[in-house]
This record gives sequence, C-alpha cells and structure tokens, in this order.
Amino acid sequence: MHIHLFLLLGLFLTLTNNTPLQPGARKTHNKLLLISVDGFRWDYDQHIETPNLQALVKEGVKAKYITPSFITLTSPSHFTLLTGRDIESHGVIHNMWFNTTTGEKKPYYATQGVNEWWDTGSLPIWITAQRQGLKTGSIHFPGTKPTYDGEEIFLKIVEPQFYNYSNETAWRENIDTVMKWFTVDDLDFVTLYFGEPDSAGHKHGPDSEKVRNAVRQVDSAIGYLVQSIEKHGLKSNLNVIITADHGMTTVLKEPAVNEIVLGRFANFSFKDIDFEMLDYGPCGMLLPKEGKIEKVYQALKGAHPHLTVYKKEDLPERLRYSKHERILPILLFGNLGYVVHGRLKLQFNKGEHGFDNQYMDMKMIFRAFGPDFKKNYLAEPFDSVNIYPLMCNLLKIAPEPNNGSLEITRGMLSFESNRSGHTMKTQVMITTCLQQASDMQTLDSGERKLMREIMATSELFVTIEIFNETQKLSLIERGQLTGR
Repeated sequence: MHIHLFLLLGLFLTLTNNTPLQPGARKTHNKLLLISVDGFRWDYDQHIETPNLQALVKEGVKAKYITPSFITLTSPSHFTLLTGRDIESHGVIHNMWFNTTTGEKKPYYATQGVNEWWDTGSLPIWITAQRQGLKTGSIHFPGTKPTYDGEEIFLKIVEPQFYNYSNETAWRENIDTVMKWFTVDDLDFVTLYFGEPDSAGHKHGPDSEKVRNAVRQVDSAIGYLVQSIEKHGLKSNLNVIITADHGMTTVLKEPAVNEIVLGRFANFSFKDIDFEMLDYGPCGMLLPKEGKIEKVYQALKGAHPHLTVYKKEDLPERLRYSKHERILPILLFGNLGYVVHGRLKLQFNKGEHGFDNQYMDMKMIFRAFGPDFKKNYLAEPFDSVNIYPLMCNLLKIAPEPNNGSLEITRGMLSFESNRSGHTMKTQVMITTCLQQASDMQTLDSGERKLMREIMATSELFVTIEIFNETQKLSLIERGQLTGR
C-alpha cells in the first residue's frame, strides 16, 4: 500500500479521536426523495393557487429560483441534477442521440434506452450511493433505464412509451410505490419524475389554462405526498427535494415576428452541411463539410437579428457547453421566444425551453423539507449543479468529482445536520507524502475504495492541503479531489 495512503489513514484516525473505523460502518442518515417536476417555471406558483406548495414554505426551504445548466433541455438538465456536473462535463448534451457518420438520430424516448449516450463515465448519484452501501430506486426519471459502469439502479420503473403525463391517478400510484420502497424495501434514496407542466406548456404555452391546471395537479400530488409521508411514519426520517429541469417561455410566431428559418437565408446552403441537429426548439448544431466551417459561419452570422451563431470554440465560457466532443462545430441559438427552423417551418409548439439559462423564463422551482432542513427558510438563487453535493451530504456519501459546492446550500440545513457532518475543520500541511504521486489516481481500486469508506464515515469536516513539486490538491467535502 502507498506510503501516502498510510499517512492519510493515520491522520483520519487521529482526527476522529482514535475511534476505530469499522469496515462498512456508516453514519446514520435520513432517507431522501428527489422529485423533478418537468418544466415547472420558478414563478408558476406565484400566479396560480398552490396551497400545498405554499404550506411547504413554512415547513421547509424555498429558493427564490434555480438556474439550470445550459443547454436547458430535459435529459441534459436532469443528468446535471444526478451528477452535479456541467453538461459539457457529463456529456449528455441533448435529448436526442445522434450519429454524425450515419446521419441517424433517435427521438427523446428512444434515447432513454441508448446505454452509451448516458454511460459517459460520469456516475449518477444512484450508483455512487449503491457503491457506498445504500439502496436506491427511480420512477420515470430521465436516465433511469441505462446501466452505468455495468451497474443498474436497484429498483426502477422505466417510463412507458406514449405515457399520459397528465394522469393524476398514475401519479398517486407512483407516490404509493415510493412509500412502499422506503418502508417495505428500506430504500435510502429514490427519484420520482412528473412530466407536467412541461407537456402542457409545449402544447398550449406557459400562460394557458392547461398549464394552470397542470400546476394545480402538481400541487395536489404534493399534498398527497405529504399525507402519505405522515401516514407511513416517515416524517422524522425522510428529506424531500422538489425541483425541475428548466422553465418555459412563449414561442413567437409569424406574422407577429419574422421567424428564424435557415432555408430562407440567401447565403446559406445545406449542401455545405454533412450533419444537422435542427428543428428542436431554439438551439441547433451543424457539422459543415470539410473545409466549410468558415463559409457556413459567415453565411449564418448576422443572417437574422434574433439568431446568435458561434463556432464551438468561441462559445462564452459561462455557458459551459463547448468542451465535449459530441458538441458540433457550429452552434445556433435563438433569442428568447425564437425557435430555429431548418429547411422549412416544422415546429408548432406554443411553448418552448432550451434557451440561454440567463433568461428568467428558464429558471426553475426549488423546495425542500424534512428533518435535515430548516423551516421557513428563503434561500438565495443558486445553480442546479449545487443540488448534487447537497444530496450527497444528506445521504452521508462521498461525492464523485463535480462542479457544485455544498457551501452554496449549507445555510438551508438545520443546525444538527450541519453539526453532525462538520463538527470541526482542521488544516493540515503534508509536504512529503506525495513525492511519488500527485493525486489519488495512483492508488489501486482497493485503496481508493478504502479511502472513500473512511471519508464517508468521518464525523469531521477535514480539509487537507497536500503539496508536491507539480500540483496543489485540496481534499474537500469528504473525499472529492480537485486540483486548484
């Protein structure tokens, strides 16, 4: 075993008052339910009566709003919730699987079953939790169907094709299943997905009566959930997080506006394109033929006052959507309300998402309640990547490398929850233990597993600054190693 691992083991044993760490031992944690309400814009409950959601404000935490990851599409945004990683990092860059060589594309539902689209090397929290001794489940949540690094979710129900998102009876049945999983099957973590009000928002627009009815249905389901938690005796040991993947905005249409149709642009030709991802809301990607990137870019740049065109490498850093190999060389984005058509007008939705995440219409809801959350607490806005480290903290598991930070959400946790996980902070300088290695990647799999177990069971919040000749590393949040 590496000498620096011995030193770190000794350090942890010392900091935990010499209490022996038993293999597989785990600090007591409460159960956790993550609910995603697709397309629930941050302000829907401000304009529509939602008595059950409003009651949760006094019983728990409400964030003013959450900023989703970009691109604001369902599958990419959900995988950010599950991994805490930006979309360019986790690689689920679109709702649709595609192959630029064959030209093949798969729609949203079919893509849910394409294992290689999801199994990108970024482990979702289900698998991370299971590998640390917890049991997990999922109902209809995007990403439920695939396996990850050869492992699948312990209990899961995959959304059927042509599923009726507005069936409230089915929603309640799913809540009943969740309660059974927590009580009879003793699961630790479950994800639950509702497809409304997104579906109604697309078909009828965010300001429609159909959306208002869908929001009321969500509120009714939350009321049923709260009753079920009390009925099954889970109130004292179940935390619940309710959030979404994105918001929704009204699509602007002719004759009120001049819509974006690439086929109308005089200087642009589809003959210069090898592959296209268009007619999918306000965002598009193009793979120009060899040697045609500059020509295509110049033809589209400035072609419409509400269309922004980027070369992949020039995309603003704040969007964090340029560094993955799946992202194509030319990116197209419509301004708020403008969708991007290809050859013809083929999009007829009245509501859409996928826009820049800075637009307020793309922001989303966040509620949380349970024994580890403060009551009547209003949180400032934060980014969705920060939900993942929060969930890992609640479950007392060591997170995978991610782009979030627990510090962003720590203030919403109750005193006892903060105290139990972080009773002291110790700064230790080690200058010699990593002479032969710059990070944990040099440990073998057994050694890494042992380190994760130690960090997951530690009662302390320990920051260890490790130096060597080439790299300064920070060991933070129970074992996430990141260079800085």
